[in-house]
Amino acid sequence: MRPGNHSETSLFVLEGLTDKPELQIPLFSLFLLIYVVSMAGNLGLVFLIRISSQLHTPMYYFLSNLSFIDFCYSSVIIPKMLVNFVSEKNFTSFPECMAQLYLFSFFGIDDSFMLTAMAYDRYVAICNPLLYNVTMSHRVCMLLSTAVYIMGTFGATVHTSYISSRSFCGTSVIHHYFCDILPLLNIACSRDYTKEFWVMIIVGFNVFASVFAIFISYAFILASILRIRSAEGRSKAFSTCSSHLAAVGVFYGSIIFMYFKPSTSDTTQEKVASVFYTTVIPMLNPLIYSLRNKDVKEAIKKAVNGGLFS
Repeated sequence: MRPGNHSETSLFVLEGLTDKPELQIPLFSLFLLIYVVSMAGNLGLVFLIRISSQLHTPMYYFLSNLSFIDFCYSSVIIPKMLVNFVSEKNFTSFPECMAQLYLFSFFGIDDSFMLTAMAYDRYVAICNPLLYNVTMSHRVCMLLSTAVYIMGTFGATVHTSYISSRSFCGTSVIHHYFCDILPLLNIACSRDYTKEFWVMIIVGFNVFASVFAIFISYAFILASILRIRSAEGRSKAFSTCSSHLAAVGVFYGSIIFMYFKPSTSDTTQEKVASVFYTTVIPMLNPLIYSLRNKDVKEAIKKAVNGGLFS
């Protein structure tokens, strides 16, 4: 079987997170717990925002989209990882690997740009509060979220198209726990460095364009907060951004470490970094936004007390 005209292998072997047998069951239990918490947290937040009228605002519209993306993002990675912990060799077919790469890229890029949209929302809320409802209308929110998914589709298509056109000879071992761009490039028999350069340019654009937009938004936000005279007002304004800042810091920190660090032969560091943005962050986001957000906590209390269904 030859998937297309370019690949000469029908199977890949995922190396996994560790090759130590004594760690397989503990890690399986840990990541199963992470996945359950991630599913419950993200789907719970989507449901809560949908049924709670007090959360029907642009901020929570974007948060609902982020939670849905995080749920899908972790579902692309963790189930296959769990299989790896309980099987002697984790085989994956070429089409399955390319599908995982596409979905991973799609939801990863969506996550990045949705955080950017949320930063813009916070900028408008703090810097232009009187025009907030006009600027962040339902139509604008829909357009922003649609643009996010279009960027994800474009980026994922470019990455997957390039990788799927490479030659992979024999049964290739991917030194990773899922099909990612760099580990696949490292085992390719043929590489087009010109096209590869443009692929990495797109990766860099997705990261740094988002980071730059978020940085500019928060520069204006900080300037506006510093102009607030009362300490209570400054604290309240900053508290609306703290959860988003925490999510941004962890997400982009791990991605920049993974893709833009100096090349080394140590794959352990790459795996640890990727664990953060593929499994830990999708679990942390709903916890960050629920534990540090007064509106979400009040909505949860109403849901528990049955107030939303009365």
